[in-house]
Amino acid sequence: MIANQEEKRNLQIEKQNDLLRTILETQESERKRLAEDLHDSVGQVLSAIKLNLHRLNKTCAADEQAVPLLSSTRNLVDECIQEIRSIIQNVRPPLLTDFGLVEALADFCKKIQQNTGIEVGFKHETLQNRFSPEVEVTLYRIVQELFGNSIKHAHASFIGINLVSGHEMLVLTYQDNGSGFDLAAYKNGSGLKNMQSRTDFIKGQIEIKSKPGEGMSAEIKINLVT
Repeated sequence: MIANQEEKRNLQIEKQNDLLRTILETQESERKRLAEDLHDSVGQVLSAIKLNLHRLNKTCAADEQAVPLLSSTRNLVDECIQEIRSIIQNVRPPLLTDFGLVEALADFCKKIQQNTGIEVGFKHETLQNRFSPEVEVTLYRIVQELFGNSIKHAHASFIGINLVSGHEMLVLTYQDNGSGFDLAAYKNGSGLKNMQSRTDFIKGQIEIKSKPGEGMSAEIKINLVT
């Protein structure tokens, strides 16, 4: 009887993990498709518009009213192209795909510091350059979620990340000096549940600590030997 109940629980857990894996894989597939569509369609159209505006500028060089308008429109197109590139970077970072987690996190931290003025420290000590695609993508998404919380809600002025790996274990630690929160009150929140689900997907462990007024920290451990 007990053996049957244990088997049923294991089957239920396995089904939940399979469902979670399907959901996360679908999300990443949609992110990839969106990034490709933005690059191949919207990006090319904007580039064509910019080229046409450049040609019009030569044609209307003598028109004092048209020249400023064309110049302003070109600037708007440039801003739009830059915004599209930023969205593509966020949705499907090429560095993550081509060079791996360390390079992608280093670039992400650098851009966050440049764009927000928040001091961001990133340290790493890894024995290998690449990890499995599932581990790299999942950890990157969790870090994005943590940063979002630190910036939007905690109003942190410092964020630190440390990535360490040996032959058997990968450990990512994250901390900020923000406002913190009551962990018990938010344990069922979608953000924490999402990070827990992602960590479960790669068979890892996540521990988050926070108190009001004392910032927050997170530690994620991934067993590299399965």
